[in-house]
Formats: sequence, structure tokens, C-alpha cells
Amino acid sequence: MALSHTILAVLSRESLSGYDISKRFEESVSCYWQASQQQIYRELGKMEQQGWVTHETVPQVGKPDKKIYGITDMGRAELLRWYVEPTEPTPIREDLLVKVLAAPYASVDVLLRELQRRRQLHLERLINYQVMESKYQEIVDPPQAEQFRYLTLRRGMRYEQDWIDWCDEVLDFLKAAE
Repeated sequence: MALSHTILAVLSRESLSGYDISKRFEESVSCYWQASQQQIYRELGKMEQQGWVTHETVPQVGKPDKKIYGITDMGRAELLRWYVEPTEPTPIREDLLVKVLAAPYASVDVLLRELQRRRQLHLERLINYQVMESKYQEIVDPPQAEQFRYLTLRRGMRYEQDWIDWCDEVLDFLKAAE
């Protein structure tokens, strides 16, 4: 999946500035897709050249003009073209797994600290997602778009929980091996 398709999906709901797109990434898609503001702005420029988005300039006092991006008919067609393509699992490239593989040949104490640190990072993300989930659950009769967004959040929550569980499994193994 390309960053452009994620941006097109976000813009399908409403027109937004690059900054607001970046905020939507943090608020709703960060559990499965991450991009910096710089990457988003760079991609918006490419997408505009391809005719997938267009922008309207909004003057601001004391600040640079704001560009509000909207999806075009060509952008919707591209999103739908991509949408019908089959998906493949994303290959795993995870440094921590390589460190576990190398553990018999290095300091286990270093691995223990790293596993504890990573477990904490995943726990913090999970807690953040749980806060987001509680906000979704407060919505009475949520619109379909919110229901689908909630499903992606649930996947992110399961991802973080799985990491926590795996870190616990490895930590238990290392403690038993002492």
C-alpha cells in the first residue's frame, strides 16, 4: 500500500490541510500506517501532479496561506482501482527478532532490558488506543465510516497486545533459563 492511498482514504471523508491530514494520521491511522508531516506534504505534491487531489488556498493573517486539499474524481477512481487489488501480508523486518536470534552469542542482560523497554512502548501505545476506543464507544449510533475506523483501531489494539504477550513470553523464557 502506498502512502497516497492512505491519504486518498482520509480525504474521501473531508477536505483537509496537510497539517490536518497529519493529525488524522496520528488520531486514527497510526495503529497501522505512519508518516511524518514532511512525507505527507511531499506525497500531496505528487498526488496533485497526478490529478488525484487539488487544493484551495485559504489566506491567513500573520501566517502562510493554508492549502486545503480535496480528492478529485481521478483520485476517487485511483482509490477504487487500488481498493479492488488483492492484498498481501507485509513482510516482517524487525530488529528485536534478530536480537532474540543473536541472544545466545551476546549479553542476555542487554536483551532483557530491550524486551522490557519494548514491552513498555507497546503498552503505552495500547493504553493510547484504549483511550481512543473509549471515545468511539461514547458515540451513540455511530455512522458507518466511524464503525470501519473503529475496526482498524481494534486491529491496532490486538497488534500491540500481541507484542506485549510475546515480550512476556520471551522474558519468561529468559528468566527460566537463568
